[in-house]
Amino acid sequence: MRKNRIFAVDMLKLPKIINKTLSIRLSLMVVCEIALLLLASLVVMFHFSSQALRQEAMFNAEQTLEGTVQHIDNILLSMEQSAGNVYWDMLNHLDEPERMYTYSRELVKCNPYIVGCAIVFKPYYYKDRELFMAYVHRKGNSVMTDEDSELITSETFSSKPYTEQVWYTEPMKTGHTYWTDPLKNENTEDEALTTFCLPIYDKGECVGVLAVDLSIGLLSQIVLDVKPSPHGYSILLGRNGSFIVHPDPEKLSHETVFTQTERGADPSVREAAEAMVAGETGSKSFRMNNSEWYVFYKPFLRTEVPGRSMENLKWSVGVIYPEDDIFGNYNRLPYYVLGIAIFGLLLFFFLCRWVTHRRLQPLLLLSDSAKRIAAGHYDEKVPDTNRGDEVGLLQDHFRRMQQSLEAHVTELKQLTDTLQERGKVLRDAYNRAQEANRMKTSFLHHMTNQMIAPSAAIKESVAHLCDNYHDVSLQEADHEVEVIQQQSKAIIDLVNTLIHTAESENRKEADDE
Repeated sequence: MRKNRIFAVDMLKLPKIINKTLSIRLSLMVVCEIALLLLASLVVMFHFSSQALRQEAMFNAEQTLEGTVQHIDNILLSMEQSAGNVYWDMLNHLDEPERMYTYSRELVKCNPYIVGCAIVFKPYYYKDRELFMAYVHRKGNSVMTDEDSELITSETFSSKPYTEQVWYTEPMKTGHTYWTDPLKNENTEDEALTTFCLPIYDKGECVGVLAVDLSIGLLSQIVLDVKPSPHGYSILLGRNGSFIVHPDPEKLSHETVFTQTERGADPSVREAAEAMVAGETGSKSFRMNNSEWYVFYKPFLRTEVPGRSMENLKWSVGVIYPEDDIFGNYNRLPYYVLGIAIFGLLLFFFLCRWVTHRRLQPLLLLSDSAKRIAAGHYDEKVPDTNRGDEVGLLQDHFRRMQQSLEAHVTELKQLTDTLQERGKVLRDAYNRAQEANRMKTSFLHHMTNQMIAPSAAIKESVAHLCDNYHDVSLQEADHEVEVIQQQSKAIIDLVNTLIHTAESENRKEADDE
């Protein structure tokens, strides 16, 4: 009760929220208009797409049917070519009966589709034998074996003499190559087969048959491995309605397509079967297992290849789909579209509200940035925008203003730092100059003091010579002259030291500059 009361209160507040919030009102108006347009568009789309989708489904089924025909024909053609290759070599060795076993064995070994090969001749073709059969087949059921399975050699096939079996009598009678309808039950040994028969001629007379067997179970397994749809399958019918390809092994071994109608199947099944056996091309619907199914069928026509016998096999190939595999997606399409439309409208509503609300965000951002810049944060970054409206232009101009202000502040800061650095350099240079002047003065005082004694000695010697030049002996005069020379040399050395020091200081100052 409490939850219901809270929910009712929230619902009563909803109109107030809608009337108060401009972004919600605008979003609802836009969504309602789009919903009306979407509804009209969906009605028109379903009207025209229904036909297009059905035509597309039919076309895909026809393409699958053609691919199935090609797949089966490739298997038959490989067997025909293998038999033909051996046939022409065998004609040169008909007088070597033991060699026929070798040919049969090689045919079975060289082609994985061939499960057995028989080379037979009419009675007493070989004078010492009434009947001759060189029969080689794979051991066990062909579906369970592979290319490396053991090969068995035999001189008989089934319980009847080969002269009474259709794979021998038909080519001997017509003299043409022949594909048999499925051989089942007592006409085979372990499994249903269809046989390619090639009449053997000796001096213009039909004297025997080269027959290669194709396991119907193996053919079905190979063809059905490529499923036309998740629940669909392919079928191949012989002249009498026998199954050559079918997913049910029981039907391959013992049944025909008409057996189901005898068991009370829906009459539509028999209509489809009769159309296929009659060699018609088309499609039919039928009911099976309380479900609606579709069969697409056409006569099985082999590809024309030079040297290939092109007699009509009177087989019919079909592809069977449950209705859900063909039209299931289309039948579920309205529910998908309705769900997507509702989700899209809700998403669009929230998107519109977000967009309208977001229109005010740049102004709030600019206000916050202005406050920080006013507080001295000149490096405050204003994000770039791709909007071309008034708000976008305002944000762009504000960003440029901030960048210019930041650049000027940075430039002033750099200039201040440069001036401070140069002032420091000047102060250091001034201090060094003052120190140098002080040192020069001290040095000059020191040098002057060093010159006082020699100068006094020279002065005293000169005065003595001048005052007493009449009374001075030659020896004494020489002594005074020597003193004058020594003291003069001392003064000269001091002067040279002073000059050398001055030159060194000048060079040092030049290097510093």
